[in-house]
Amino acid sequence: MTTIADPASLPDLTTDELARYSRHLILPEVGEEGQRKLKAAKVLCVGTGGLGSPLAFYLAAAGVGTLGLVDFDVVDASNLQRQIIHSTADIGRKKLDSAAEKLSALNPAMNVVKHETMLSSANALDILKDYDIVADGTDNFPTRYLVNDACVLLGRPNVYGSIFRFEGQASVFATEQGPCYRCLYPEPPPPGLVPSCAEGGVLGILPGLVGVIQATEVIKLILGAGEPLIGRLLLVDSLAMRFRELKLRKNPECPVCGPNPTVNRLIDYDQFCGIAPAAKEETKVKNGVAQVTPVELKRRIDAGEDVFVLDVREPFEYQIANIGGKLIPQNDVPQRLAEIDREREIVVHCKSGGRSQRIAEFLVQNGYPKVANLAGGILAWSDQIDPKVPKY
Repeated sequence: MTTIADPASLPDLTTDELARYSRHLILPEVGEEGQRKLKAAKVLCVGTGGLGSPLAFYLAAAGVGTLGLVDFDVVDASNLQRQIIHSTADIGRKKLDSAAEKLSALNPAMNVVKHETMLSSANALDILKDYDIVADGTDNFPTRYLVNDACVLLGRPNVYGSIFRFEGQASVFATEQGPCYRCLYPEPPPPGLVPSCAEGGVLGILPGLVGVIQATEVIKLILGAGEPLIGRLLLVDSLAMRFRELKLRKNPECPVCGPNPTVNRLIDYDQFCGIAPAAKEETKVKNGVAQVTPVELKRRIDAGEDVFVLDVREPFEYQIANIGGKLIPQNDVPQRLAEIDREREIVVHCKSGGRSQRIAEFLVQNGYPKVANLAGGILAWSDQIDPKVPKY
């Protein structure tokens, strides 16, 4: 059982905090000492989306003293069906800023630490080491394995949750007493076999159920109370409203948490999960227009090649995120052809590749000899080249 801080070193509660947490204080399992443990605790939430929203909200309300948030995305209208920490007014904002604002409004006394980055093998250990507990609210296999391995290497509990369609899972991994995520899933599924929530959908309420379970487990670990989900996998079926439990055991041959570990550093998790580098993709042609990958465009720009990058999105999109180039909104292109150099190779881009493909075809029809489309647009650039470029 994990506990936070020596009682002698716990911070005192202010008069305002005694009033705020009065319903906790009268619980024998919490009491004043337990609330002081919560105040001393440092918890990292990986993701501020479907799971991270209720998770962070309830940890803030409970009085966790320091809450770290990891995210690099921006709020999209499609998020609002389930990501309750964000609102319609936040569309286009960084999720970190939106989430931190709501958490601080709920509990001004807590410390919110923002980590605006994609968690990677290069930065995970440096970020996670400053926290007592890690709560994983991610939605992809490479990051789940990354969080798991980093937690095992650092000796931090990993409070895990996942959701898909109408079903969810929750457990507590990477403790001395129980298994880690790799004990349950030694190998990731083949790429494309398990669709994402964006492809398969998810009931908006489901991440609320699972995220609240994660928050409950975090609080129990901090207090050293109750029976955490160590060695147990909780399965949630929201359609049947049925909860089932599977017993989990440590895998004695686990390469991370076993007695003879072979993974003693963070690895390339995209490669581990079978995700091929985009640079290996062959250049394709669609409707007479070459399709250039972000990796190829970045290589050519870095090599100093004379490439004319044409951004055909709208000005408000350009303000949200841009990768450089000349901005000419798609509807203005026919009237502004004189601004597009016919002698240079032109690479057209937009948000995801649709509008830019149409404009590229238009330029070809108007006699431009060297035109290509950036496959996947700025979203693919954010995924493959620079995660600091916001998605929207």
